[in-house]
Amino acid sequence: MVMRIKKTRPNFWSVLYIGRTIRNLYIYIGTLDIVLSSVKGHRIVARTEANASMQERPLRVCATFYGYGTQRRGGASCTRHQRASYPEEHAASCAVRGGPRKEEGNHLFKSGDAQGALSCYTKALKLSCDQTEAAVLHRNRAACYLKLEDYAKAEADASKALDSDPGDIKARFRRAQALQKLGRLDQAFLDAQKCAQLEPKNKAFQELLRLLGTQIQQKVRSCGFRMLSSTDARVQQMFKLLLDDSAQLSDKQKAAQNLVVLSREDAGAEQVFRNDGVKLLQKLLASHHEDIVLSALRTLVGLCTGHQSRTMAIVHELGMPQLCAVMGSGASAVSLAACHLLQVMFEALTEGMKRDIRGKDEAILPEPSRELRSMLQHLLDMMPAATVSGPGRDSAINLLVKQVPRKSLRNPDNSVTLWTVDHGLKKVLEVAGTVPELADGPPLTDNTPMSCSVLLNKLYDDLKCDSERENFNRLCEEYVQYYFSQPALESKVRAIQAVSVLLQGPSDVGNRTLELSGVMETVIAMCASENLIHQQVAVETLIHAAGKAKRASFITANGVALLKDLYKTSENDRIRVRALVGLCKLGSAGGTDFSMKQFAEGSTLKLAKQCRKWLCNDSLPATSRRWAVEGLAYLTFDADVKEDLVEDKKALNAMFELAKSEDKTVLFAVGSTLVNCTNSYDVEKPDPQLVELAKYAKQHVPEEHPKDAQFFVEKRLLKLLQAGVVSALVCMVKQESPALTDACKECIARYLFLALVERQEDRGMVVAQGGGKALIPLATENTDVGKVKASQALAKITITSNPEIAFPGERIYEVVRPLVNLLHLECTLLQNFEALMALTNLAGINERLSRQKIIKEKAVSKVEGYMFEEHELVRAAATECMCNLALSTEVQKLFLATGNDRLKLVVLFCGEEDERLRKAAAGTLAMLTAEQPELCARIPGTTSHWLEILQALLLSDSQDLRHRGVVIALNIMQAERDLTEKLMESEALEILSVMAKEDTDARGPIAKIAQQCLEVAVRYGIIKSAEGRVGKATSDS
Repeated sequence: MVMRIKKTRPNFWSVLYIGRTIRNLYIYIGTLDIVLSSVKGHRIVARTEANASMQERPLRVCATFYGYGTQRRGGASCTRHQRASYPEEHAASCAVRGGPRKEEGNHLFKSGDAQGALSCYTKALKLSCDQTEAAVLHRNRAACYLKLEDYAKAEADASKALDSDPGDIKARFRRAQALQKLGRLDQAFLDAQKCAQLEPKNKAFQELLRLLGTQIQQKVRSCGFRMLSSTDARVQQMFKLLLDDSAQLSDKQKAAQNLVVLSREDAGAEQVFRNDGVKLLQKLLASHHEDIVLSALRTLVGLCTGHQSRTMAIVHELGMPQLCAVMGSGASAVSLAACHLLQVMFEALTEGMKRDIRGKDEAILPEPSRELRSMLQHLLDMMPAATVSGPGRDSAINLLVKQVPRKSLRNPDNSVTLWTVDHGLKKVLEVAGTVPELADGPPLTDNTPMSCSVLLNKLYDDLKCDSERENFNRLCEEYVQYYFSQPALESKVRAIQAVSVLLQGPSDVGNRTLELSGVMETVIAMCASENLIHQQVAVETLIHAAGKAKRASFITANGVALLKDLYKTSENDRIRVRALVGLCKLGSAGGTDFSMKQFAEGSTLKLAKQCRKWLCNDSLPATSRRWAVEGLAYLTFDADVKEDLVEDKKALNAMFELAKSEDKTVLFAVGSTLVNCTNSYDVEKPDPQLVELAKYAKQHVPEEHPKDAQFFVEKRLLKLLQAGVVSALVCMVKQESPALTDACKECIARYLFLALVERQEDRGMVVAQGGGKALIPLATENTDVGKVKASQALAKITITSNPEIAFPGERIYEVVRPLVNLLHLECTLLQNFEALMALTNLAGINERLSRQKIIKEKAVSKVEGYMFEEHELVRAAATECMCNLALSTEVQKLFLATGNDRLKLVVLFCGEEDERLRKAAAGTLAMLTAEQPELCARIPGTTSHWLEILQALLLSDSQDLRHRGVVIALNIMQAERDLTEKLMESEALEILSVMAKEDTDARGPIAKIAQQCLEVAVRYGIIKSAEGRVGKATSDS
């Protein structure tokens, strides 16, 4: 990984690429603010920003880690546990110079002389060099200030003591007392509450907590803030109604719904929680009415969202067994709601663990890792349980897929995955090996095998080294060998079914298990079995095994006749359609290579025709029709098949309707088919010289099908758009299922990018059918390639469509980050250019939703970097983006800051030859000088040619440039008289005079502004006006 840095101008370095950041550590060094980023363990990149007084203040390093390791500030250090174990009266044993003063202060305080004790503690602080002793002295001074009723200083000293040790209960109690006297009751209540949590039996803490509660209620009533009491009253009313056995069911349902609404607000959620609402919700979860159970689950979601401490309390109160039992119930809606609740709980608990440095208030909370492991263990226990419903099991698998693997491979810790493999892999394989039609397995849905494949693949991909992968392989082989060695045929079927699932997931593991002694032979033999269940499992395994080229050749040579025989002679449609897909997969082994045909000419067209026939047969179950789409996914590598498919509107509609159905296993097959039809896959163009060499050496050279030319691709695209492909893709993106894998998302992103938004005239149709909204999650949760493709599609839409229409409301806010992510050296220059164009449109819309978000995403520095790009279009696009960003006060402050050349760069760009760049730079300068007049005085200092640059703008053939130039001139003249004199002494006076006399109808705005410039000079007394003519003022005037 290479870090490219180029010097763009004196004293300014542009960092073009700094690699992948694993974690950030903020260290404050005096007035410097340094961000250290460890990049893959190889280098550290630091960026500093110093103020003007840097040399006047000494440098001081202060690195604080709350709850971990040691703290150093000045002198000695100790661990948090050691600090907590030091008795206050033994502080003198630290052998510091302030010890005697401190002891004298203690004596005076006990005798009632608070002022004398304060003086001693202050002197001891000046002499002390020990951090721990200083914290004790600050805490003691806080007690003195409380006695002297100087509550502001008491709060400040107590806070300093807590900075050193957040667990110092005396300091926290004294700060609570001071805050109470200062009238900051809410903060005092939080401190008193933490004290009471640490020492529940301390009467002083309980009394202060009670008193603060009373005072807060009185303040709310006296100040007229009725919202909290109103919320409390509404919560109490709902509770009373839900607990009333005589109340009607409809009233209880309405009350439960009202609780859901209340829990979405912070005040309502807190009131529900404080009024023992969790116990009530626990009772509602046991209700026999689905609506009430759903309301209880949604209320719990509101309580847990973004709140770690409440979530931990709720997990302990409800218990995972009850939550898992609710999720494992037969009702699909209840199962999904419980799954969503557990997902929110996982997110709330893991959010606290992500912080490298925990805040002061969070420092006393216990770590949630134990609760997380317990929750994962319960989910794993649900896998083979016969009492769990099929939808419940799918929900558990979905949670494991989302929570176990690392979110980013940059995170080196995969301990959760290793723990899951050791404790739960065989439980997952129990589900993977279950054949639903056999009597001894747990209930499954049609989506369960695919979900298991995704989970197994995620676990395997998250392993880091060969030893971890070998352990995974060993556990899978042990499971397959155990069942395959059993004499009962159904055990062997179970083993082969597990192999089939592994082949769909971690294929390397599946191939190893397939190579175990006797497995492949048994699969071939079972294809001819009279038992339809055994035959179906064997055929599916054979299909999945054909994915490996070497094995595909073996099956082509030995299994094609078997598959053809099954297709022709079998009386069962499920067997026939699977045999058909097997033939399709083997027939497409040549991929897009036109010269590589596995079967005779026309065979693939016949297979495709049969697949379309099965797909359009509404009498077949959805699972069988899904296999037909699977066959088309393989056959559409052939351009003739693509042409036939897009002409068959009935087949397209059937495929789109299937994509919108509840059968989520079809998603990848539909996505692959669409990618093939639109040629949205990556194709490497071979070097012509290498092609000639290969031909000379009589080696095989891949050939492109004539119907894969761009003309045919565009025709197919238009027909798919007219058939309603966008609505199908939008529904596919909305699916909440492990079957919507990252690979599937990448397929959809590539398709939406390369096909649907490539042509400008088609983008309006994509937006109208919801394509813009569907692209946002694809740009944030996807493979790296998928994110880039989806982000580029968003950029294309944002460039040519009105962003306020394409992404209405708050959705504009969500578009910014994907676009900023395209401003990266790993992206192509075209992607950089389109991202800059899109950000330019967004930056011109709204301050809160767009410009502030762009600034928050740290895009300003990236845009500045592209202003130095050699490609003139990219440089101009970056300058245009900066022009719109300059509407923000924060960006204007960057230009106002001293010690940078931002203003100089803009002025110089105004004199470049590229007209587009000049327009953007002149617009930026006009904006800045209008909003920040003090920048006008700095323009002459940027370059000695500033006057010539301005005159060139005024004399330009472009009306836009003249308009910008005259606005800049007016801003400069209105800012300072001296600058006006310089302008009037130059040719600018004559130019402005001519511009002011131009036809006001054709050049209205320019002429009017030029006239204003002259009027400013007249007011200054620099020139005089006589009968519409202007001239330089003499000394007599």
